Amino acid sequence: MPAARTRGARRLLLGSLATALALTVTGGGTVASSAESARPAGLREVMFVGNNWDGTADVIESTGDFARVGRINVIPDREARMWEIGLNPVKLAFFLGIRQGPGEGHDQFVDDMYATPDGSAMVVSRPSFADVVSIDLRTGRLNWRFPVSGFRSDHMAVSPDGTRVAVSASTSNTVHVLDITTGRQIGSFATGDKPHENVFSADGRHLWNMAIGEVTTALDDPFWDWTKGDRRITVVDARTFEQVRVIDMRARLDAFGRKDLSDAVRPVAFTPDESKLYFQVSFFNGFLEYDLATDRITRVKTLPQNPATDPDRTTWVNDSRHHGMSMSPDGKRLCIAATMDDYATVVDRETLKEGPLVEASKPYWATVSGDGRSCVISESGTDRVTAIDFATGRRVASVAVGDHPQRVRLAHVPADWTGPAAR
Repeated sequence: MPAARTRGARRLLLGSLATALALTVTGGGTVASSAESARPAGLREVMFVGNNWDGTADVIESTGDFARVGRINVIPDREARMWEIGLNPVKLAFFLGIRQGPGEGHDQFVDDMYATPDGSAMVVSRPSFADVVSIDLRTGRLNWRFPVSGFRSDHMAVSPDGTRVAVSASTSNTVHVLDITTGRQIGSFATGDKPHENVFSADGRHLWNMAIGEVTTALDDPFWDWTKGDRRITVVDARTFEQVRVIDMRARLDAFGRKDLSDAVRPVAFTPDESKLYFQVSFFNGFLEYDLATDRITRVKTLPQNPATDPDRTTWVNDSRHHGMSMSPDGKRLCIAATMDDYATVVDRETLKEGPLVEASKPYWATVSGDGRSCVISESGTDRVTAIDFATGRRVASVAVGDHPQRVRLAHVPADWTGPAAR
């Protein structure tokens, strides 16, 4: 639901949380894995930017001016895939449904992407092609392809050691976990309706999935909330894929006195000690705080509404109002992408006071720069990636990318890499 850099000095509080919750599980949605934070020899740190409607991924610097290093075609097999889809009426119907639904009239060619530990390949989920592929960063050719169950792939997560990648198969209510090098399925597990965000715990022992339910219908009035399906958080053992716990935020929201809010959990951020979870929900301009030890929602933050935002909820993209959040490495600040309100802002985590509202066009994701100093958002409305300083809350850099950028991830590529070789 989408990475700050971990620090060696961090100490997880999993032992005490296990006693309180009867499980040793926490999240790590915005805390980068050790594979990301430790730069392997011969590699350079970069950011991958998925240009969903282009079918490309830009590779940009992870700090400084965030200049573009190169670009990768993530659909080199497009002709073969389109031929395959055209021959299957069911696949074609879903392909066109994705275009008219979550794609807003466009095909969705890249949702999420990560690098392999050795920096030789990019692993990409491609919603319209219902698959995950590995692309050789030197040649641009496919290493492997894994068709997901059902008809659409979505958000991914990489394990802390960088060897496994989890992907949501949104129409089959399944998460597949793959060997990132070979594409072989290691395991899978069932989720709620329309699995979305995936997060590994920082120690790699558990995997969280947030199911958001049906987001493409026009039944967005609160009266029709029951039609949205089974929305829940599923936590599994990351080795056996057996279910450890299910968290139904409906009950927690009701107990907190917010029956008016949706229980569809969107992007999330865990504190560095993994004791608290911050999360966004459908239709809401703000976020909530959930305490893992007490198993309850403890605070809510309502952020400003843009008076220019259409109040008709059916016009909001895939039931989102705000979609994208990350946390500074020290855990003191949250960065929020106010998607339909066209801004981003840094929020003090202790006081929940927001900083300057930084104008941004349909910001769709928020992550953390390689040096941990900036929040990096994708502006899908103007095809840019923008960095906002955590300390000042001000824009510090912006770079043009491809058509409709969404996910942005820290990664490593060969030190001399500038793009796939011409063929």
